[in-house]
Amino acid sequence: MAQTVNLKGNPVALCGPTLQVGQKAPEAVVVTKDLQEKVIGGAKGVVQVIITVPSLDTPVCETETKKFNELMGGMSGVDVTVVSMDLPFAQKRFCESFNIGNITVASDFRYRDMEKYGVLICEGALKGILARAVFVVDKEGNIAYIQLVPEITQEPNYEEVVEKVKSLL
Repeated sequence: MAQTVNLKGNPVALCGPTLQVGQKAPEAVVVTKDLQEKVIGGAKGVVQVIITVPSLDTPVCETETKKFNELMGGMSGVDVTVVSMDLPFAQKRFCESFNIGNITVASDFRYRDMEKYGVLICEGALKGILARAVFVVDKEGNIAYIQLVPEITQEPNYEEVVEKVKSLL
């Protein structure tokens, strides 16, 4: 059975597998704001934080991205990527407008690889974009933490993410 999240209290199904802590993080190709492809997931020798959001053009996603940029800015040995379906051109404007420089902002518009993470919304008004989730991947490429935010309109638990990242460094 497909995982679901809520949009204003109404359940929406997600496409893709239900990943578990301890599994290998699938490799996914996303496109950065500078139109470069970036492979996330898999073993990279650093702790990875993979954050998916519906659209940077919404208040919750804007707040979340700015907050992770601030929280993760001083951490070495951590690679943070926020992924949405927004086009790289819009992401570049967003990053310039809000001085987002400590993390990578990338798009899944080209390959839709984030379905490998089970976060692609496959029904309803938001069909085709990404649910709000956070994955922490250890240096060996194993999923160490998953936070699938149950209500799309709410922010994730930042403290849990930061604590998990610190425990892996």
